[in-house]
Amino acid sequence: MGKSSPSACVHEDERLKVAIQAVHVQARETYGLLRMKPELASRGFEAGRDHITRLRRELGLRCKQKRKFKATTNSNHDLPVAENLLNKTFAPTRPNEAWVTDITYIATGEGWLYLAGIKDIFTCELVGYAMGERMTQGLTTKALWRAVRNKRPAPGLIHHSDRGSQGGFNRSLQH
Repeated sequence: MGKSSPSACVHEDERLKVAIQAVHVQARETYGLLRMKPELASRGFEAGRDHITRLRRELGLRCKQKRKFKATTNSNHDLPVAENLLNKTFAPTRPNEAWVTDITYIATGEGWLYLAGIKDIFTCELVGYAMGERMTQGLTTKALWRAVRNKRPAPGLIHHSDRGSQGGFNRSLQH
């Protein structure tokens, strides 16, 4: 039995490429070769590892890799902890009555960036933020000062954060 004609191989590669792209999208770009190969086989496409790898490369497909978890809250500190004035009752009746703060991190090609944000619970508006290369108390303070400068809240504002030491506020404070 002879080899398939070049045009038949090209046609089969095109069909396999369509299947590879479909699996890639349906798996939310998370399947590598080890999960892709059996999934293709279950759809009737028998192909070797090298063949699938070559076609994925031609298509420019790479799976998203899970990022290592990076904690943004450090609750092990000796700083004073303010009373929780909100007690999980987030029901303000007007803008600038209660704000919440959190820090998240963003992976970039050059490393991590940290984003401290202040959100008005009533309007769901981001009222202040700051970005930096380090997760520090200064970053969260800068975000708070920007929010205060932009919104000029009346006395009585509750500012709530988690118990992380970066917040420097440690729970709820009243302005």
